[in-house]
Amino acid sequence: MHVGSTAAPSAEDRQRWRLADLAARPERLDVLRASLVALGVDAYFGVRPENARYLTGFVLADGEEKVAGHSGRFFVDAAETVLLADSRYRLQAQSQAPRSRIEDTPGGLAAAWPELLGSLRPLSNDVSRGVAGIAVEAGFLDHASWLALAAAAPDVELVAIEGLIETQRVTKEPSELERIAAACAIADEALDATLPQIREGVTERELAMALEWRIRTGGAEALAFDVACLAGARAALPHGSPGDDAVRAGQVLLFDFGAQVEGYRSDMTRTLFVGQPDAHDRAIYELVAAAQAAAIDLLGEALRSQRAITNREVDAAARAVIDAAGHGHHFGHGTGHGIGLATHELPSLGRAAPEAPLPSPTVFSVEPGVYLDGQTGVRIEDLVSFDAGAGTFELLTRFPRSLTVVGEG
Repeated sequence: MHVGSTAAPSAEDRQRWRLADLAARPERLDVLRASLVALGVDAYFGVRPENARYLTGFVLADGEEKVAGHSGRFFVDAAETVLLADSRYRLQAQSQAPRSRIEDTPGGLAAAWPELLGSLRPLSNDVSRGVAGIAVEAGFLDHASWLALAAAAPDVELVAIEGLIETQRVTKEPSELERIAAACAIADEALDATLPQIREGVTERELAMALEWRIRTGGAEALAFDVACLAGARAALPHGSPGDDAVRAGQVLLFDFGAQVEGYRSDMTRTLFVGQPDAHDRAIYELVAAAQAAAIDLLGEALRSQRAITNREVDAAARAVIDAAGHGHHFGHGTGHGIGLATHELPSLGRAAPEAPLPSPTVFSVEPGVYLDGQTGVRIEDLVSFDAGAGTFELLTRFPRSLTVVGEG
């Protein structure tokens, strides 16, 4: 009805992407090591699952880090990566991270910390000195663990680092772009296949489950995040969860969802209408659509004129349209966010976003919204692939953005 059929990624596609990651990791590590040398530290200790996957290949499912202990945490030194994996994850680590040295911490991380640091080759290459300072992903390590590690090796400085690998990940390799596009295609088809099930009386939860089933059986390995399906006044909850409320004629119906393909995610929002919308809801939809179009048009204009454009400018273009209509205070979040191995990553597009030019090639969402408490909510979200160097940008989300009426007849 709305989008053409696109085959799910094949086994050959998935294997090609895995091999691309394997080939890319040496350069990814070289970039990180150069950054660490510039900071004057000797090694890196990472705890984010996305960063472990990016640099070693080891995979933890969303939320699995809560039960994995120290498995999945990793070190990068001058010569190698060291991946922590207990007995539950040892074989998986050996298979997924063949270039990493696998270590266990049966007595706990703090107890093993001095020996682990002693086994690392410092980036200074002064082996006699050993590791004097190590960068730590401080934003993802609890304070008690930080104190325990500092006490376990008091001669080694823990240097709080935020965003170092995340800044690398913002620039997407060709195989990363392919996987995000594949995840978008699966999400597009899943929503299209779910439309016939939307009718008066079906609940938000039933529709969310139907959409999830379509995503999982359409070629995704997982959801990018839990499906949001919100009807009527509940659509004013930007990140609400589906409930048992029945859909009624005359309501808006907001879906926010994404697929995951070989670790990479999509994210889209569509606000549909169950039956013909009233004049008020139609006007809100048209306003949000105009705001999104203003941001997308600005990207195209900047590329055509070969003008650098900042994250904040993209946000301002969408926000100006909504402000001019008197709904600025009903648009509280940023216009967009980066996406890749995490659903929300750099670059951010908001009022507090950096004034620096947008990185490229990269992928981010464009998702203005207007939320009226107790009345309605409208958001339209698409992913954009942006490459200033090549002078191109592409809408990866293909499901139509035009006002869509469902549940009639």
